[in-house]
Amino acid sequence: MNDVQFPTAAAARPHPRGTAATAALLMLGLSGTALAQEAAPATLNSGDTAWMMVSSVLVLMMLVPGLALFYGGMVRAKNVLSVFTQCFGVAGVIGMLWVIYGYSIFSDTTAMEAGVVNLHSFIGGFKQAISPTSTAPASPASIPESVFATFQMTFALITPVIIAGSFAERMKFSAVLLFTALWFTFWYAPLAHMAWSAPGGPAWDWGILEFAGGTVVHINAGVAGLVAALVLGRRRGYPHVAMPPHNLGFALAGAALLWVGWFGFNVGSAVAANENAGMAMLTTQIAACAGVVGWLVVEWLKAGKPSALGAASGALAGLVAITPACGFVGPSGALYMGLITGAVCFFAIGWLKRKLGYDDSLGPFGLHGIGGIVGSLLTGVFASKSLGGFQDIEIASQVQIQAQSVLFTVLYCAIVTWVLLKLTGLVTRGLRVSADDEQEGLDQSQHNERAYNV
Repeated sequence: MNDVQFPTAAAARPHPRGTAATAALLMLGLSGTALAQEAAPATLNSGDTAWMMVSSVLVLMMLVPGLALFYGGMVRAKNVLSVFTQCFGVAGVIGMLWVIYGYSIFSDTTAMEAGVVNLHSFIGGFKQAISPTSTAPASPASIPESVFATFQMTFALITPVIIAGSFAERMKFSAVLLFTALWFTFWYAPLAHMAWSAPGGPAWDWGILEFAGGTVVHINAGVAGLVAALVLGRRRGYPHVAMPPHNLGFALAGAALLWVGWFGFNVGSAVAANENAGMAMLTTQIAACAGVVGWLVVEWLKAGKPSALGAASGALAGLVAITPACGFVGPSGALYMGLITGAVCFFAIGWLKRKLGYDDSLGPFGLHGIGGIVGSLLTGVFASKSLGGFQDIEIASQVQIQAQSVLFTVLYCAIVTWVLLKLTGLVTRGLRVSADDEQEGLDQSQHNERAYNV
């Protein structure tokens, strides 16, 4: 996402307005901005292009098979195929919408101006509809627009599927497809535009540090998942009926694939194979490892034994936390962020969920929502050069900016999600499957299939 020139760790890094994606959009000249018009023509860099193609595949791997296995292993055996079908189905629908108009809503920066709030600040136009058609690099970027658009598509594919973990085992497949299509259209693409497109976008102008999607992806999906869980209500029998994961091996394999794929997610957001990407790679790995330790230490102390699913969840918590920060913090910051977020997410899933009684089935709110909020706020702390980061920022001011962006995302995501769920329910004559269908399982009732013929 942003190819802002980050020197080595020993040097100061500039304070970008927004994320890597934003700068990349400007450098790609997708909407003919003044920056692109003034820049000298660029030539395609085969190394950068190859890395971005690999990054796109790595992020896609996070969805299928990564998230499909992680979620599929945690549901009951009668619902495992429904999770896989939702992953494939949502990816198919959103992928088509991305090409038809989503990429244009995200990338078109026509009439955007720093400090000026207008309609274009919140949503792009349609100049790039049924596109991109360009395969040549646009100045001064060194990758084809087609590769950049594919990379960004993978973010758009996985974000709505993260939400599905909150309403797993009880939502109609038709409602899943319609809701995610509406949510992508009216919230994900506009929010990505606001945060990542150009000066004139609210989050960009505020000065948010958001390297690879902590707000646009994780907080966004987590909050939407919580709202969906509340609107649909609890699964039948929850919390009195035991609903253990049917295959922890699946879940752990999926988490491992997510860990590997995350390097495409975070490191690819440098939009080049350069020193920026190298630092993002290091901090991503450190935070994941620290997240494992942070979760397991607290779980060991509270429950008496560390768990396999806890180790995997801790790694993901660390990865969620470092996503907005990976290009801005140093190794020490990544270590602290992973440890803190691993511990906080344990309490969010193991205590807060039970205390408040909501049925966030597979924990997207506790992991992505809470983890994303903690990570975004801590980015404003550990990005400071005074704490080993690379930004010339005042910590209190930057944390305020991060908090403002988090609050904006939480409030508007909750409102838009609630409205779209209600609209979806009207169209599909209810969001939930019937009580009998839920008891039978979604594999059979929604898809007429079984994962295990025994």
